[in-house]
Amino acid sequence: MPDPGLARALLEAFRAVDAEIQSALEDRGVDLSPGHARGILLVDRTGTRLSELAHRAQVTKQAMMQVLDDLESNGYVRRTADPTDSRAKIVKLTAKGLRQRAAARRALASVDQAIRRSLGDRRIDALQSTLQDLASIRE
Repeated sequence: MPDPGLARALLEAFRAVDAEIQSALEDRGVDLSPGHARGILLVDRTGTRLSELAHRAQVTKQAMMQVLDDLESNGYVRRTADPTDSRAKIVKLTAKGLRQRAAARRALASVDQAIRRSLGDRRIDALQSTLQDLASIRE
């Protein structure tokens, strides 16, 4: 089989991990996609502004707005007026969102632990360091 190249290998690895996360979410009764689960984990317990969520996720405000629209339509988050800025909204988790966030956190942690068990601490640490170096190439 020909060498797929680094970009393809990274994409395939991402897809494999994403599939494991989806399975772990489903096993815990979490009705979220891996992307939505990651999004819900970014919301602080006291609420977070859209711009801060986009910054944390390293996506555009428009992309984060789409995630929030989905989460809100499913009853996981609500938007309230920001008391310090009438133009801004604060995103808060609902009770349902808090329960889903806790289960999503456990699902993601279980996948991380399984990967660490499979690869070992040394390889995981080296992989994380290498990926951070690769990510900083654009900076």
